[in-house]
Amino acid sequence: MQKTMIPIIKKLYTTKEDIIAAIKRHLVFFNTEPICGSVIHGITIAMEEEKANGEPISDEGINAIKTGLMGPLAGIGDTITQGIITPIMLAICIGLTMSGNIASPIIFVLAQYAIMIGISYTMWMNGYSYGKKAVETILEGGLINKVIEGASILGTLVMGGLVGRFVTLSTPIVININQVKFSLQKDLLDKIMPGLIPMLLTLLVLHLIKKGVSPIKMMGLLIVLGVIGGVLGIF
Repeated sequence: MQKTMIPIIKKLYTTKEDIIAAIKRHLVFFNTEPICGSVIHGITIAMEEEKANGEPISDEGINAIKTGLMGPLAGIGDTITQGIITPIMLAICIGLTMSGNIASPIIFVLAQYAIMIGISYTMWMNGYSYGKKAVETILEGGLINKVIEGASILGTLVMGGLVGRFVTLSTPIVININQVKFSLQKDLLDKIMPGLIPMLLTLLVLHLIKKGVSPIKMMGLLIVLGVIGGVLGIF
């Protein structure tokens, strides 16, 4: 936040003392999601502008707005960007890649940058235009919880679709019963639920992650499991 505010501070304040005081104001801890959280920068700039014009805005008031909004907006931003936008773009572009379109990685990168910059710019400018009152109204009305809940549900649906489409795992085990070949995958598991093994694997990974297993260890475990299953002819 401090690096972001320095050009603004130098433009708003003329004396060395005011510039130093404004910079010190923004040395407090600040951490939020950078896309949706950019609305805080816009609000802060608007408040600094009012303060520079003589409005009775205290240092504590500016920092209270920043620290009060950084948590809720981080929750919204992470849910929207990492839980919805990125998975949807990955699903689209992975599908294009599997169909032989070599331009899909480029499309993914360009689309991600365009969407994220568009959201960030809009949030920043709206924060500056409407100031702190608009965000405070949203927070007081409980709308933020509804946004987070709805985005979480949509993100879960998207991730479920990705698992069903791209996690492929089956077993080639065939049992001979009185000269009749019984395929464990086709004759049993697929009839119970197509994609049952990928779903169980996904639930196992989720369970282990909740238990504290790191993603690095999880990837190593999956590699070992795949190698052992392949050698034994289980998967």
